[in-house]
Amino acid sequence: MTALPAITAWAGRIPDLFRRWEVVAEPDRDEPEWWAGAPSVVRDKKGVFWMAIRMRTAEGELGKRGYEIRILRSDDGIHFIKVHSLRREQIPITGFERPALLIDPHTGKFKLYACGPLTGDWCVFKFADADSPEHFDPATVRPVIESIPSQPQGVPYPTAYKDPFILYAEGAYHCYVIGVLRSERIFHFTSEDGESWQPAGHPSESLLPLAGWHLFVYEGSSVQWNDPVYNIATGLGFTFDLHHVIDLTPDAPLLVSPTPGRLHVWRYSHWLWVEDEVWVYAEVEKPNGAHETRLYRIPVAPR
Repeated sequence: MTALPAITAWAGRIPDLFRRWEVVAEPDRDEPEWWAGAPSVVRDKKGVFWMAIRMRTAEGELGKRGYEIRILRSDDGIHFIKVHSLRREQIPITGFERPALLIDPHTGKFKLYACGPLTGDWCVFKFADADSPEHFDPATVRPVIESIPSQPQGVPYPTAYKDPFILYAEGAYHCYVIGVLRSERIFHFTSEDGESWQPAGHPSESLLPLAGWHLFVYEGSSVQWNDPVYNIATGLGFTFDLHHVIDLTPDAPLLVSPTPGRLHVWRYSHWLWVEDEVWVYAEVEKPNGAHETRLYRIPVAPR
């Protein structure tokens, strides 16, 4: 595994800020390939934290092991309890990947997106908005980002989409999603209402080149690493317009697991402002190959 880059700021060497953590969600079995990860977190007006998390089993075919989107609630952002379960049999679907949970800035209702082979190909789908995350109804699922037919004599478009991260900024919803175009790359979609989505830029052009060790905070891997499809680390980018991204960590990842097993996974992170700290929820590999969700609390004011 490539060494961490020595990125520094007033608080010190950036990776050193992530040496302490609290476990906030564990897999149902503490065994290899059992995962509790891909967290998506919001904090409502009452200060309550809500987390949507993907539960994954070691059993079954790869790509078909995500058996549940679990909804968790916490008053302090640290101690979470399960309040709702959306299981793959209810959709029905063969497996889930990363969910995306957010609050509609206009209605105050909660939105939940997920992904999987709902229509045969992998796509992003959405549940009907709910007054509380405890009330998401699996019967309301419908696809919102699907593969786009390629032009007969043009460059091929992605054939599937997965792992959405969705935010609301500059008067619109933005979805950053993995598209399968021979390999997995990152693409950008926008929406005015969170329901109808359009590609930002050409459908074949990904945000980051397929080079280097492989947007803000992004995940990637290197073709030189062991099992790069799953051996995912985290890098850092910068953008002025939410679409053109300058990679700030092109030579090595910013963060990898400090407790690696077969892999060095540190991925699917969600960064949240909480008073004078940034709280980072991330899926991280344990020495036995299980994945858990950890919380890192990073101060944002000089000490």
